[in-house]
Amino acid sequence: MKLPRVYPILDTQLLRAKGSDPETAATAWLDAGARILQFRHKLQWTREVFEQAERIATQCRDRGTVFVVNDRADMAKLLHAGLHVGQDDLPPRDARALLDTEALLGYSTHNPQQLQNAGAQPADYLAIGPIFSTASKQNPDPVVGLDGLRQCRLLATRPLVAIGGITRETAAGVFAAGADTVAVIGDLLPETCTGATLRRRMEEWQQLAQN
Repeated sequence: MKLPRVYPILDTQLLRAKGSDPETAATAWLDAGARILQFRHKLQWTREVFEQAERIATQCRDRGTVFVVNDRADMAKLLHAGLHVGQDDLPPRDARALLDTEALLGYSTHNPQQLQNAGAQPADYLAIGPIFSTASKQNPDPVVGLDGLRQCRLLATRPLVAIGGITRETAAGVFAAGADTVAVIGDLLPETCTGATLRRRMEEWQQLAQN
């Protein structure tokens, strides 16, 4: 399968810290051409959070954009969404049994050994990171770096998504090192997050991905 070059991640906590909300960001990024969107909520899933994710999922479906839920296979199933799981989550093989037949499934890895082991799992794409230091995750794994990414590129037999501390300034080097796609969290959030500024930032990323 071919993933979009830019993979935006809606981190609910980071958006709240910026005084924004996931729906505003989702609308802005979709307006700017996002073709995949991940909903990342690390706190408790309340009814309000679920209904918010449901509205974003509907927006994505209406625009032909892939909607992905982070970690929670149950929520992905209820939302008829894709799923992204990490090393400490439900294994991809078990998650696949819960999802809709055509649902996208991604799997995080953090080093070459994990990437090789992931070859036996039924994931559609593999993520590797953090490529650089990142502030969007508590207790992050050791930095992979561009040299580590090049090594992982040689081992990967599926689309490879680079994640972790990637900015507009470093994206070209990440693509050159072999990433098919870059997942972006923090650098998609301007200092002041409004619908207009969020859209402009996504437009900048979309332009970068075309170069």
